[in-house]
Amino acid sequence: MSATTALLDFAHADHRLSADVRDHTRRLLADTLAVGAAGAASPAAQAVRAAVASWGVGDAARLLDRAERLPAPSAAFFNGFAIHCLEWDSVHEAAVVHALSVVTAAVGAAIDRRRGCSADEALGAIAVGVDIASGLGIAATSALRFFRPATAGCIGGALAVARIERLSRAQFDDVLGLAYSACAGTMQAHVEGSVALPLQVATAARAAISAVDLVRAGLTGPHDALEGPFGYFKLIDDGDLASYRRDLGNVWRIAEVSTKPYPSGRASHATLATLADLMRETAVAPDTVAAIHAHVPPLIARLVGRAPTPDMTPAYARLCLPFLAALMLCDGRIDPRRVTAESFADPKLLSLAGRMTVTVDDNPDPNALSPQKLTVVRTDGARIERTIADTYGSPAAPLDASAATAKRDLARELANPAVDPRLFDDPLAYFTQPEAA
Repeated sequence: MSATTALLDFAHADHRLSADVRDHTRRLLADTLAVGAAGAASPAAQAVRAAVASWGVGDAARLLDRAERLPAPSAAFFNGFAIHCLEWDSVHEAAVVHALSVVTAAVGAAIDRRRGCSADEALGAIAVGVDIASGLGIAATSALRFFRPATAGCIGGALAVARIERLSRAQFDDVLGLAYSACAGTMQAHVEGSVALPLQVATAARAAISAVDLVRAGLTGPHDALEGPFGYFKLIDDGDLASYRRDLGNVWRIAEVSTKPYPSGRASHATLATLADLMRETAVAPDTVAAIHAHVPPLIARLVGRAPTPDMTPAYARLCLPFLAALMLCDGRIDPRRVTAESFADPKLLSLAGRMTVTVDDNPDPNALSPQKLTVVRTDGARIERTIADTYGSPAAPLDASAATAKRDLARELANPAVDPRLFDDPLAYFTQPEAA
């Protein structure tokens, strides 16, 4: 049996999630919906909503910011954008995949147009979709060329939607092929800090829905989409799918997903969480910091080691470690409402940001996010050094209850007041019972 066949058998199988996997899935669904509701109220998301509203009429699926409904592909597009646009969505670090973003947006739209499903169906689809999206990233051995949350996310999302739509096992082959055929998402958007990043997640969510719809209509896709001569692991990533297949169904990857405490690129979180700790535990404050030195793996420098500029965009700033570190030192948190043109021109923030250097270490793994080392030099000459083995929010260093509550409270504060209150108070019911709204 090929690794692709094993993956598709797993995608189609009737899984009974353990209590632990089910709990992880519920927790991460709640987190994803909350950050999506917060992102849906952002100015960029409102511009996207205006665009998708013109794509067609229909009432199949809800938007995360209000009771308004759009056709399922359009709703998946908007919700995918909303979930990722604040850079607050969870991530599988080893895979470098925001697996829940595309999967939740696509599965939610599929459930809505069916007018609901059971909790077991929804959680099973999310867990399987996240597993596959993460597994494709785990199997990769190359540095990111394409934006993996969109490429791997599209495939995981499409196979998760196929479960909700109860397609036959034979149809799963075609869903995989058509999802792969629609994969897109370039890392050039990340290099430039462009809002195209969440738009690529949005496009992947829409493509996941569309792949299933096309197969239901009788269209077919290529069947060797992952391992073929022009398949995923020849064109998009180098890698070996067999390395994921070995633990397929035994290790559930959703239990390995990290939750983001801050609305910023995940690669910034080790520094930000360490600075937050130092502010609580020592005399570190904006006026006591002479320099900050971050020694990081190559991927960290590539993702967030960029210089701040007065004319940068919010999308760029969320991926700019020196700016984010300055904001943390000044505010004690990262609030999306401070990621604005006024802040980018603030002399105090720019001065603090200018005191930070990011140096690449000798880590040979092109996909590694840790370990990292942070050194803060105080104005009195004292040096504070911290080695960071596990980034806060990862399974090895999970958010504590107060941090999780603070994140949820800020997301609720940012969200449209008109959002269905169940999204925050009973997220699984919100997700699976759209008709109860």
